[in-house]
Amino acid sequence: MKEKIQLEICVDSIESALAAQEGGATRVELCSDLSSEGTTPSAGMIALARKVLTIGLHVMIRPRSGDFFYSDAEFEVMKRDIVAAKQFGADAVVFGILTKKYAVDIVRTKELVELARPMSVTFHRAFDVVQNPMQALEEIIQCGCNRLLTSGQAKTVEEGLPLLKQLVQHANGRIILVPASGITSSNIKKIIEETGVSEIHVGEGACDVIEYPDAEMFNAKRQVVNEKKVQDLWRSVMGEGMRKSI
Repeated sequence: MKEKIQLEICVDSIESALAAQEGGATRVELCSDLSSEGTTPSAGMIALARKVLTIGLHVMIRPRSGDFFYSDAEFEVMKRDIVAAKQFGADAVVFGILTKKYAVDIVRTKELVELARPMSVTFHRAFDVVQNPMQALEEIIQCGCNRLLTSGQAKTVEEGLPLLKQLVQHANGRIILVPASGITSSNIKKIIEETGVSEIHVGEGACDVIEYPDAEMFNAKRQVVNEKKVQDLWRSVMGEGMRKSI
């Protein structure tokens, strides 16, 4: 087991961000609307998150839900959102752009990476639908991204372990591979041990789902980080008495 594991919790509210911090998360990935896999949070949310958090703050840059083929106007929105995240003090931004041939959009990715500096950059799970994952990995590295978030092109990381192991080996330390999807306290240690990764991303595995059945006209279901579940993730990784490793 590696001595230093970075635990990232995906959140879409200040309430959840604070719970993640109290539970011992190393950082949060701040999004809006996790019911649609996450979009860019508001300027107000980014600003307040930076004010109240002492842990790392990574901000999702995704102008809408759906595919990862963006129009010129959507690309301009992404650029403005990156500038805003930088101004509010985010440590990193998280995005992914593909061509309609399901390949990395190299030109646009490079432009966003350069715009984001000195923040670090994570290429998100848009990677999980590319046609040629090894080629895409090389392109993402060449674009200057610091991290790649992936499930190994499967619904869950456990299903994608064979490819994830190959990606880690092929990357050979040139980029940080961050497993994501389907990670809970029951499998986190196995995933870390089998892949050798030092960073890991958890979403639903750290959350409670809250439903409001009286609100029949609206989607009244949301996920909220449970501090105890974050602590349970650490216990699974490091053993009893180890809250987190810094």
